[in-house]
Amino acid sequence: MAWEERIVTRNGVRLVCRDRGGAGPAVVLLHGLAGHSGEWDAIAERLSSRHRVVAVDQRGHGAAERRPRDVSRSAYVADVVAVVHRLGLHRPVLVGQSLGGHTALLTAAAHPDLVRALVLVEAGPGSGSPGLPAEIGAWLDSWPVPFPSREAAARFLGGGPVGRGWAAGLEERDGGWWPCFDRDVMVRSVAENARRGFWAEWEQVTCPTLLVLARSSVVPPRDVDRMLRRGPATVAVSVPGTGHDLHLERPETLHTLITGFLDTLV
Repeated sequence: MAWEERIVTRNGVRLVCRDRGGAGPAVVLLHGLAGHSGEWDAIAERLSSRHRVVAVDQRGHGAAERRPRDVSRSAYVADVVAVVHRLGLHRPVLVGQSLGGHTALLTAAAHPDLVRALVLVEAGPGSGSPGLPAEIGAWLDSWPVPFPSREAAARFLGGGPVGRGWAAGLEERDGGWWPCFDRDVMVRSVAENARRGFWAEWEQVTCPTLLVLARSSVVPPRDVDRMLRRGPATVAVSVPGTGHDLHLERPETLHTLITGFLDTLV
């Protein structure tokens, strides 16, 4: 099914959505840090037979506003709320990977009447990581940009479906292939996650939640246990043989998990 580009502007910041239409219950897909809405294409296509599916290029990413001043967690949350209202999405399920999952979690905590359910892919409240901005900055500095081709970028970014997924978010200009984001914006976007965890917010979530973890997960087992003890009705699933970008590695498996979870909602 083809998608339509939908523009949502909030406080002068442009957000870009891939809207697949459809008359079923709404699902909003949120990518992770330095990602883009196209990462969800394989899953969105499958979901769109039964759901209204909207994938968002969030602020600072993809085709959205490149250098927003405000990259606080609350700004990302307010963007999701604006997308839901402007596109007329009734109590959507929020599906987010990594930082997108964190945004989904905070949205459900702050706006419980807005969100029907959550699917958190490799995401949790976190516990604070002071070295995170430096780690993100060093990782992005290691990219040999511009890449000479998308194929070269895909090889550098992990190869296979993961590398191709990341490379699909690059833009061609000045004879090379460049990221559709700015390094400093990405580093600033994780500043709050570096300072603290968001466990109080997790305890405010009331909707059903599916937590999907990679075999080599970045979410520590102690955090998973704490989420299951202190949060809403939550089911946790680990996908064998996967890493942090499991939505790119195993889209079929993730689609099956999501649809099975959605079938349990009333």
